[in-house]
Amino acid sequence: SKIQLFCINSEEFQNVMFNSISLLLFVKFLRENCVRLAPAQDLWSTARDKPVKLRMETSGLGSEPPMTIHQMFQATVQKYGGYPALRGKKEGTWVTLTYKEYYQHARAAARSFLKLGLERFHGVGILGFNSPEWFIADVGCILAGGLATGIYTTNSPEACQYVAGNCEANVLVVENNKQLVKILQVRDQLPHLKAIVQYKGELEQKLPNVYTWAEFMKLGECIPEAELDAVIDSQKANECCTLIYTSGTTGNPKGVMLSHDNITWTATAAGLMTSLKMAEEEIVSYLPLSHVAAQVHDMWICMRFAVITNFAEPDALKGSLANTLREVRPTSFLGVPRVWEKMQEAMKSAGAKSSITKKKIADWAKGIGLQASYNAMNGLPWGFTLANALVFKNVRKALGLDRCRACYTGAAPITKDTLEYFMSLYITVFELYGMSESTGPHSISCAEGYHIMSCGKVLTGCKTKLDKPDTDGNGEICFWGRHVFMGYLNMPDKTEEALDADGWLHSGDLGKHDKDDFLYITGRIKELIITAGGENVPPVPIEDALKEDVSIISNAMLVGDKKKFLSMLLTLKCNVDDNGDPTDELTPLAVEFCRQHGVIASKVSEIINKKEPAIYKVIQEGIDRVNANATSNAQRVQKWTILPRDFSISGGELGPTMKLKRPVVSKMYQEEINKFYGE
Repeated sequence: SKIQLFCINSEEFQNVMFNSISLLLFVKFLRENCVRLAPAQDLWSTARDKPVKLRMETSGLGSEPPMTIHQMFQATVQKYGGYPALRGKKEGTWVTLTYKEYYQHARAAARSFLKLGLERFHGVGILGFNSPEWFIADVGCILAGGLATGIYTTNSPEACQYVAGNCEANVLVVENNKQLVKILQVRDQLPHLKAIVQYKGELEQKLPNVYTWAEFMKLGECIPEAELDAVIDSQKANECCTLIYTSGTTGNPKGVMLSHDNITWTATAAGLMTSLKMAEEEIVSYLPLSHVAAQVHDMWICMRFAVITNFAEPDALKGSLANTLREVRPTSFLGVPRVWEKMQEAMKSAGAKSSITKKKIADWAKGIGLQASYNAMNGLPWGFTLANALVFKNVRKALGLDRCRACYTGAAPITKDTLEYFMSLYITVFELYGMSESTGPHSISCAEGYHIMSCGKVLTGCKTKLDKPDTDGNGEICFWGRHVFMGYLNMPDKTEEALDADGWLHSGDLGKHDKDDFLYITGRIKELIITAGGENVPPVPIEDALKEDVSIISNAMLVGDKKKFLSMLLTLKCNVDDNGDPTDELTPLAVEFCRQHGVIASKVSEIINKKEPAIYKVIQEGIDRVNANATSNAQRVQKWTILPRDFSISGGELGPTMKLKRPVVSKMYQEEINKFYGE
C-alpha cells in the first residue's frame, strides 16, 4: 500500500503511549516506513554523491513507494527473521544463517567498515567466489554508506587496480591468498585504500592493515549502534549504493551506478512477475556476483522474498555444481547458456552409453516431451503420463531439478537446439533479457506466456521502445522504468551515449515484437558485420545455425567486417582441466562424432594436423546447408578455419558469463583472419 504523508496530534500520540508502544519503537516505525528521497532534477548522474529523479508512474507497480536497501532488508527480517537465509558448507557440513542473523552480521560488518574509515560514497571492492561473507560484506558496505563493488575473480592485478581506483575503494575484501596477492601487487597505486580483509583461511603473513574475517568482524564493536543508525537514516532511495562494472570488451570497464530504488524496485517487480512465494523458495548461488544477473537473482530478489540462498563450491563450473543441485534441489535455477549446453553435452554423453532399449524409450519420451512443451497451454499429449513416469521424473531428479518450478537462462544468446533439448525432457528454460544498466531484467519469459527463442514480455511497470525500426520491425531496443541506471561513474560522455534526452536507455541491441508483444533479440548493433558491399549481417544466427548443424563445433565466430565476403573461426568441443582451461582432448561426444564419420581421433591437434578429410568435409557440408538458408549471397560463409584451442574465460576470448568477446578474438587471431583475405 502507498505511504501517505500524515501528522499525529497530541491525543493520538497519547493513545500510542497509553498502549505501551515506546517512543523509541514508534520513531523507529516512522523511520522504517517513510519514503526517503533526496531532491533531484535530473534523471541521470555521473557523480557518486548526486541523487537522481526517479521514473515514477502515476499508477501500477511503477508508482510504488521507493525504499532503501535497509528498509527492504528490515521488512523481511521483521516478518521472516527466524527463516533460513544463507547456507554454505564448512568442512563438508551445511551451516545456516537465519535472516535475523544475516542482518546482525551485516550490521556488524557495517560498523567495522566505519571503524576502518569507510567514507560516504567510497567503494568497498569484493573479490572472491560466492559465500555468506560476500553477501555480508556487500550489504554491510551499503549500510555503512559505501558503494558495494564486485570485482571478477578472473581479473588481472591491473584490472583489479582499475576498478578499485575508479570507485576510490577504501577497503578491499578478498577471498583467499591468491586474490590477496593480486591486490598486494598494486596496493601502492591505490591512494584511497585503507585496509584489506581476507574472508577465507588464515593470512600467510601478517601485514599492516590486512585482516582476517574474524578480526574484521570484531573491529567495529566499539562503534555505537546509534552511529550506524545515523548513517542508515541519512540514506535516500534515489542515491547510489552499488557499482556493477561492465566486462570491458572494448576499453576499460564502465562503473554502472545503481540506486537503492533501482535494486529494491527491480527485485520486487521481477519476483512478482515470476510468481515467487514469500519464504518458500530456494536457489543455488554460483555465477559471478560481480555480474548483475547473479547479484540481483541471488542477493536482492532473495532478500525481498525471504528466499534461501545456498552457496555452491568454488569449483562449481568445473563439475561440482551437479552435486550441489542434487543436494539442494532448488525451486528455481538460473544458468548462463554455457551451463545449459554443458548439461546437454553430459546427458547426451551418458545417453550414448545406454542400451538400445533404453535409447528407444528415451527417444520416444523425448518426442512426447517436446510436443508437451510446445503445447503446454493446450493440454498434454497422449502418452505423457507414462513418459513422465519412465523418463522425465528420473531426469529431473538426476539433475537436482525435481522441485524446480522455473529454469532460466540469460546474459548471452542461447541456441534453439539447447532449448528444444530440454523441452524434450519437459524442462522449459525461460529466457531473460536485460543489462547491467537496467539492474538486470528488462523482459522475462515465464510459464504464463512462453514463445521459444523469445525473451518474453517487458517487466511489469516498465516500457520498451524500438528505435528507428526497419521494414521488418527490427529496431534498437530502448528501456524505460525504475530499473534504468543512474549513469556511469565519472563518465558523462558515455552516459549521454546510453541515455537520450528523454531518459530512454539505448541498449545497442536490435529486436522486434511479435503480434502478442513478445520480444525477440535479432542482433547487436556493434556486432553487426558491414560487408564491403554495405550489407548488414547479424553474426549470431549464422553462428548458432552452424553449431546446431555440426555438433562437434564448440564455438564459432563470424568475421568479414568491411570485407568482400564472410569467413568463420571455429573451435572443437574439448575437455577442460582442473583450472577450467581447455585441453587438447576431445570430449566423449566429439570422439563419438569422429567415430561415426570413420575417424579415429581423440585430440583436437590430430584433426587439425592431418586436416582430417572426413571431419573437414562434414563441417563444409554443414556450412553449405547454412548458406542454403542465407537471405542473400552476402550472408554466405566462404572460408573457415579450425583454431587449435577452444575459447575460454582464462584465455580472454569469453567474458565472465561466457559471452564472446569479439574484439579480443579478432585481435588474437588477426593472422588467421588475414589469411582468409590474402592480407
